[in-house]
Amino acid sequence: MDLFEKCNKDLAKEIIAKNLYPYFHTLESRQGAEVVMEGKRKIMLGSNNYLGLTTHQKVIQAGVDALNKSGSGCSGSRFLNGTLDLHLELEKELADFLEKESALTFGTGFQSNLGIISAIAGRGDFILNDRENHASIYDACKLSYATTLRYKHSDMEDLEAQLLKIPLNASILIVTDGVFSMSGDICKLPDIVYLAAKYGARVMVDDAHGMGILGKDGRGTADHFGLTNRVDIIMGTFSKSLASLGGYMVADKKVVDYIRHTSRPFIFSASMTPANCNCALAALKVLKENPTLVTHLNELSAYLRDGLLARGIKIKHSSTPIVPIYTYDFYDTLWYGKKLYEEGVYVNPVLPPATPPDECLLRLSLMATHTKELLDEAMDTIDKVLKEGPKYE
Repeated sequence: MDLFEKCNKDLAKEIIAKNLYPYFHTLESRQGAEVVMEGKRKIMLGSNNYLGLTTHQKVIQAGVDALNKSGSGCSGSRFLNGTLDLHLELEKELADFLEKESALTFGTGFQSNLGIISAIAGRGDFILNDRENHASIYDACKLSYATTLRYKHSDMEDLEAQLLKIPLNASILIVTDGVFSMSGDICKLPDIVYLAAKYGARVMVDDAHGMGILGKDGRGTADHFGLTNRVDIIMGTFSKSLASLGGYMVADKKVVDYIRHTSRPFIFSASMTPANCNCALAALKVLKENPTLVTHLNELSAYLRDGLLARGIKIKHSSTPIVPIYTYDFYDTLWYGKKLYEEGVYVNPVLPPATPPDECLLRLSLMATHTKELLDEAMDTIDKVLKEGPKYE
């Protein structure tokens, strides 16, 4: 069979034919609470720009300053000619803020998980992976060649059952999202670190959606539970709360140094651009200077949840700025997403493999720059569309 035969069976073509295709809408403005997409105003409830810092003047100016000082790119890996003073300053600031000995930056968040997990775990080692972890963790597990055992989402009994399958004296890594990106759930970190201690495992938290949201001044999931010293590796991204592009890890210095010298995705990739690096650094400084951003974001999250419930819209309980509305059916979810887009509210329809087949949802996500007036307008629109129900052409 021809290698490209699979290209003729693309599900996207079927969705396009049904006029339900929800992807690659063109953004024609800044990533704010209100945006222009394809010539029309939309209330943006589908961005991970949680603190709203992509439009903050200090963050924008930092990017301009870095371009003027250091040019547009590094043209090499950190391992060779691609380490700037900005990288080192950002790593120091991250380590200090997240209260770990050392930090390392990567080109993207996805690359961060690939680079960390594939370096620290290998053949003969075991990785325990929550079933709802991010796709980058799944791919990192494959790249590591370690034996990967999945446990049911946030099911600590199943996690312990998987741990019991592992031979004595084997090396073990338990890896979990801090805040799960689709459901907004917070991981059961106290139970995880307890089981890790019981079975001699190390713990890694992907805090891409926890940084800037949870913990004192937005320090993330481990700080939220008072367990920073019990989590061995914390990973995060700059593309969400820190309004840039890239990723990082913080850990003990010996762990960071080991990954710095053994991680193929790190060694063989070009480093973060000067502008991305300086924007992330500026965003971190804005967060430290304005911790009420986190408080305000969480107040808006509560306002949105209460408003949806008051309108009779069922949502999953959580306390993060990620608010899922479960629509269950694949095509119904696409229809709701399309109709909301047409009515001026951008949300993300979430489909398999990002969800189980019967748990499709509309993912709403908030920014600290939203207003209650905008949220009221959006909620009224969502209420109207959900009550109207799917009507297919």
